[in-house]
Amino acid sequence: MSYSTLSDSDLLIQLRLGKKSAYTEIYNRYWKRLLLAAWNHSRDEQIAQDIVQEVLIDLWEKHHAYEIENLCAFLMTAVKFKIFKNYQKENRRNLLAKENYNFKDVYLEEQNIDARFLQQIIDGIVEEMPERCRLVFHYSRNMGLKNEEIANQANITKKTVENTLNRSLKIIRAQLKNLGIPFVLIIKSFFYFFK
Repeated sequence: MSYSTLSDSDLLIQLRLGKKSAYTEIYNRYWKRLLLAAWNHSRDEQIAQDIVQEVLIDLWEKHHAYEIENLCAFLMTAVKFKIFKNYQKENRRNLLAKENYNFKDVYLEEQNIDARFLQQIIDGIVEEMPERCRLVFHYSRNMGLKNEEIANQANITKKTVENTLNRSLKIIRAQLKNLGIPFVLIIKSFFYFFK
């Protein structure tokens, strides 16, 4: 079997079966793109290389546990998550080095970083959703429309809007869990979406 001719979906099936050749093809197909994305966010070649290596090693070690729908989106999101964790670690280190350490400022800064990070991750997940989910989610969360208004705009029933929003939130929850995002951040994201 020539793995280079397989689609991402077929490669994921082979990966779940533990086929090393599928993993090698994914590696060859995506490592340059992931490295560029990591470098664009970190502006540090060594950090970018380390992050891509971690993401690809995690993919192999946890291949049986992941439920991936879109391989490219999953890998890019995983890179962003690792960059965020690295940034958070470095930021904490720098803050600890300061003499006049203010705990309140640190807490508020971490909350702001978490919120921005979560928004970026969720935006990436939403971009990969089916078109109707993406549209209804945009009307609801970005434009602040009520379900009835969304139904009128999208020319669908109010019940369809409710079902689509529920489906969107399930997709987001599953992807966040897949990425290993801490439970606290998942709760924060759902507090944000249900407020």
